[in-house]
Amino acid sequence: QAQLVASGGGSVQAGGSLRLSCTASRYTFSTYDFLGWFRQAPGKEREGVADIGRDGSTRYVDFVKGRFTVSRDNAKNTLYLQMDSLKPEDTAMYYCAADPRTVVAGTPRAWGQGTQVTVSS
Repeated sequence: QAQLVASGGGSVQAGGSLRLSCTASRYTFSTYDFLGWFRQAPGKEREGVADIGRDGSTRYVDFVKGRFTVSRDNAKNTLYLQMDSLKPEDTAMYYCAADPRTVVAGTPRAWGQGTQVTVSS
């Protein structure tokens, strides 16, 4: 069941950028130590992308390092994922999520409906 609402996906050319947003409740922001993103492409396994802790510390999987930036705005109860230098292999459904320990591991405690990102060559 959806607990976090993601938006901002779309279709872009390779090398382009997208900024995803995720709105959650104050309860979600205060309950879970880590917020972040995972993705899943058709026929492929779910994979973690990035997460951010309460103190603003971030973690990324290797294939997005230097290209994606995760951030949070606690005042707005909003999570972001800035995606630059997008590649066709980034094409997937992106989900925002929350977990006590990690989201980059790909098995978060809570997540919501995803937003589609499509990158063409």
